[in-house]
Amino acid sequence: MHPSTARSKRISSSIRVGLAGAAALALAACSSTGTPSGSAAPEGEAAAITAVKVIAPADPGGGWDQTAREIGRVLTEDSIVSSAPVSNIGGAGGTVGLANLATETDANTLMVMGSVMVGAVETNASDVRIEEMTPIAKLTEEPLVIVVPADSPYETLQDLVDAIVAEGQGVAVTGGSAGGIDHILAGLLLTEAGVTPDEVPGTLNYIANSGGGEALTLLLGNTVQAGISGVGEFSESVLSGDLRALAVSGAEPAEALPDVPTIQDEGIDIELTNWRGVIAPGGISDGERQALIDLVTELQGTEAWAEALAAKGWTDAFVPGDDFDAFLAEEITLTTETLRTIGLIE
Repeated sequence: MHPSTARSKRISSSIRVGLAGAAALALAACSSTGTPSGSAAPEGEAAAITAVKVIAPADPGGGWDQTAREIGRVLTEDSIVSSAPVSNIGGAGGTVGLANLATETDANTLMVMGSVMVGAVETNASDVRIEEMTPIAKLTEEPLVIVVPADSPYETLQDLVDAIVAEGQGVAVTGGSAGGIDHILAGLLLTEAGVTPDEVPGTLNYIANSGGGEALTLLLGNTVQAGISGVGEFSESVLSGDLRALAVSGAEPAEALPDVPTIQDEGIDIELTNWRGVIAPGGISDGERQALIDLVTELQGTEAWAEALAAKGWTDAFVPGDDFDAFLAEEITLTTETLRTIGLIE
């Protein structure tokens, strides 16, 4: 199924989420806000990038942190740059990091972001918008997985959904930031079960976290009854037997968890995938933007990056430059519509 078709069906009748885009994203002005690392370049061109800063807008342990650290590792180990330090700036679904990026003066700065941030900007009514930054490339996609503690009484996804509908706030579900992709999936499960959008906020007891490590701690401590996150964040705990996976959200079983059924296999018509990419500060020049696109393109073509994707269970979904601009513009529109559909924003 083509990604845009999947998203359209989800927004309308079958509530499937896919990923595509056709509208162009309005970029910030082309004047540079900073001086790139490297030697001087001829007028109108960016200097060669010898160092880059990488921001994970979340606490350690989650998908953004893992992605940022793999980017930094591959860039330096393959000698693409001499230095690629990673910093964590967590909070509010990535919008704290986004605000930090808005004040960044070094053009050679990459911040990991994705579908979670798109939703968090809307639910947090962020003063800083993704549209004000410079999109560089989409990198990966992965399905989400719905898990419960190993000794949970919920044997199937339907068992869990029925319990939430019946007990409401008595069943706590943990995941990423409020308004992000994990929260959206929890809301979609309820609306598909017949809960009206205006009832979702009062029915769903969603415990948001700024890093995957926090959610895992809550689950292993039986503080919450269920969790939702990317397959890569929970797969090790599922394989070790500490958690039990009820379903994955992709069209097919996840490679890392091949025995876990899809949500559609469980009779619920939802298909949803998480994606991650990188953006740069707003207002950088066309040359600086292209230098970063070239840098990330070189990263994406390395064997080390391919190995990282396989190890983490991430799907290569590389979309650079203008095509990422268009994808991101459409994603912002569709996510906003979905959040309204399931009652998470007005």
